[in-house]
Amino acid sequence: MVFYMAVTPGEVTTSLIILVIVFVFVRVLRSKGKKQVSLPGPWSFPIVGNLLQLGDHPYLTFMEMRKKYGDVFLIKLGMVPVVVVNGMEMVKQVLLKDGEHFGGRPNMHAFSSLAEGKSFSFSVNFGDSWKLHKKIASNALRTFSKAEAKSSTCSCLLEEHVVEEVSELVKVLAELTSKNGSFDPRSAVTCAVANVVCALCFGKRYDHGDEEFLKIVKTNDDILKASRAANPADFIPCFRYLPLRIINGPRVFYQALNQFIAQHVQDHLTTYDKNHMRDITDALIHTCHSKYAATKTATLNDDEIIGTVNDLFGAGFETVSTCLYWSFLYLICYPEIQAKIQEEIDENIGLKSPRFEDRKILPYTEAFINEIFRHASFIPFTIPHCTTADTTLNGCFIPRKTCTFINMYQVNHDETIWDDPALFRPERFLNEKKELNKSLVDKVLIFGMGIRKCLGEDVARNEVFIFITTVLQQLKLKKCRGAELDLTPIYGLAMKPKPYQLQAEPRSPGISCC
Repeated sequence: MVFYMAVTPGEVTTSLIILVIVFVFVRVLRSKGKKQVSLPGPWSFPIVGNLLQLGDHPYLTFMEMRKKYGDVFLIKLGMVPVVVVNGMEMVKQVLLKDGEHFGGRPNMHAFSSLAEGKSFSFSVNFGDSWKLHKKIASNALRTFSKAEAKSSTCSCLLEEHVVEEVSELVKVLAELTSKNGSFDPRSAVTCAVANVVCALCFGKRYDHGDEEFLKIVKTNDDILKASRAANPADFIPCFRYLPLRIINGPRVFYQALNQFIAQHVQDHLTTYDKNHMRDITDALIHTCHSKYAATKTATLNDDEIIGTVNDLFGAGFETVSTCLYWSFLYLICYPEIQAKIQEEIDENIGLKSPRFEDRKILPYTEAFINEIFRHASFIPFTIPHCTTADTTLNGCFIPRKTCTFINMYQVNHDETIWDDPALFRPERFLNEKKELNKSLVDKVLIFGMGIRKCLGEDVARNEVFIFITTVLQQLKLKKCRGAELDLTPIYGLAMKPKPYQLQAEPRSPGISCC
């Protein structure tokens, strides 16, 4: 349990002044003789740096700064120098060509409690141990998310769980319309996606009204809200010692999530049977306790297994649910696009339950999903990177341990790559033969690239596809009469659309909705 000290405003102000003075003095002493970043950038204020200049949508602010300072420039967030990277070529340089030099993570206070510091996604350390950690996680995820796993002894397959949950979601959406006339789909979508992740990680699904389940769904929401604005403690370290809720709030939410996941992993450690792989957690235990142990190769301990499950749980949860929430909004904003997707589904799938393999025969649907990723760009930045050694970028020196932001939103709206990037137009991803243009798909940045690329890209793409095609096969989504829809995002770790209402009417598969 975390307790917050009762302090008066005067005490807080005095503490702040003392801490800031001490911190500035220490930083000045430490900076003497150190090489500095040699990049252009805006003038910054003492102590707070450029924090006050970021506005409500920092990715847009950086796009404006890019016009003056170029693809790569320097800002200061508090006392911390941060390199901001825009432009596809510079992003490739950082994430692919010089990926090892930019593969670290800065020491972010906001994420220090995630998985009790055992998270490989947020791990500050970057080396052989991290690479092994990622390899083990990747193998475990692949075991339960690929179609070929059907021939194995595994009983928990991603495709089956997604099909089950989207069928339940269709019923929930239809019932909400019948009961309320219109509704906000966010809760129903989030619960459905969370159930897929729970089934994949723990071999268990929850009823949408289950109190334990709803508590963890709300905890994830609280984490996002607490991380929405820049946490002062990330960039002005002396703030970490102040008893303020804005500083310590995220820690409380992370501890609740950690406890939920740790309990499930501990249960699996107790009931583990090497002859019966139930889910990803069992796969991780099997890999770590058998294969690597037998060869005496370095492996993961139980705490690191918990951290890995935590990473997979969080990644599979938030990206997919946010994408679907955006997708439903775009579908009611552009009913003509919805009708085209339904026509394609009716002609190529008909009454059959959609499957992963159907992605190759539904190019327009795939184009729509990629245009959601590009246009909404709901994950505007990669998780912050950090240099692991002294290096150069765009001809400028960057010292070791320099925090780096990669602006994926800018790349997804770059006029040198995309025609009329402000327009939502799925057709841009189709060639003259109405086939998916894979080279253009590769230019969409939402999962990152290189050694720190999100492990769950294939899982997320498959899952989003099944959810969208199944919902549109059986339902017609409509906006409320007279409603004004707004595509402006609410800034955060994963940007959500503003709350909206829709109606879901049953339709007859095989008959296009016009």
